[in-house]
Amino acid sequence: MKIDIHTHIMPDKMPNWVQKFGYGEFIHLEHRNCKACMMKGDKLFREVEDNCFDAALRLKEMNERDVTIQVLSTIPVLFNYWAKPKDGLETSRFFNDHIANTVTKNTKRFIGIGTVPLQDIDLAIQEMERCVTELKMPGLEIGSNINGENLSEQKFFPFYKRAEELGCALFIHPWEMMGENQIQKYWLPWLVGMPVETSRAICSMIFGGVLQAFPKLRVAFAHGGGSFPLTIGRIEHGFNVRPDLVAIDNAINPRDYIGKFWIDSLVHDEKAMKYIIDVMGEDKICLGSDYPFPLGEHHPGKLIQTMGLEKDLQEKLLFKNAEDWLGV
Repeated sequence: MKIDIHTHIMPDKMPNWVQKFGYGEFIHLEHRNCKACMMKGDKLFREVEDNCFDAALRLKEMNERDVTIQVLSTIPVLFNYWAKPKDGLETSRFFNDHIANTVTKNTKRFIGIGTVPLQDIDLAIQEMERCVTELKMPGLEIGSNINGENLSEQKFFPFYKRAEELGCALFIHPWEMMGENQIQKYWLPWLVGMPVETSRAICSMIFGGVLQAFPKLRVAFAHGGGSFPLTIGRIEHGFNVRPDLVAIDNAINPRDYIGKFWIDSLVHDEKAMKYIIDVMGEDKICLGSDYPFPLGEHHPGKLIQTMGLEKDLQEKLLFKNAEDWLGV
């Protein structure tokens, strides 16, 4: 069995919100000459394959790659945190309804997690409650920062509190990477920026006291925890030698939080996989592929299955840890 916690999906049709709302660079999809084009306003943003929105093709590829269940989440560029709150709520509801409808048609193969307009905490909580209670989603995907603000900001604490109360799992995905405008060449925002951005999110939630204040909050981070596992020694050292700069909101050693959150397995390298198992713990790593995008693991779980790991450990990594994170 395999549960892939890190996959993305989008509707094959969506409103042209730029025309409707009269501002911004909302994404919509246009089908041109047998190509699916993500349009940002009136400009081409990215061409995507049909498996980004075609559930039947997705199921076919899952069968070919022995994936039992996919956890479906939106594409981060569709978070729309920059939009006016009421417009962000409208787009979030649209994507959540689409994911819920996809799951309803394939309940044995798909689990959906939602998106919420975190530019407005009250609206975000409102939509989170709808996702959990009405759409029966076990969690949400949120960005590694919200319009440049770290996840440690006190303004987000009511959101975390309600998520903990609802038993709503959170999947943190990097987006709007720090300094990306300076590193456009060589695809560096994705190769370098994303791992750093994920570590930013983890450190923010640790040092800001989020994980301390909400110990029952189930949080998972994408891309193998980014650069956090490899730099935990540096992070801990900084905490020890400059507590006046690091420990200003939380005086607990950051290493003590290892084992209190999850990461996915998307590291692309056997030595890196062995390392994160050793550092982060065999109970806190879930299979994640980033399907259907090129930078993902093209045969989800193959790395785990070809490392000669014990059967019990393989089962944890392939599906049992995902069940624990999702609470299913």
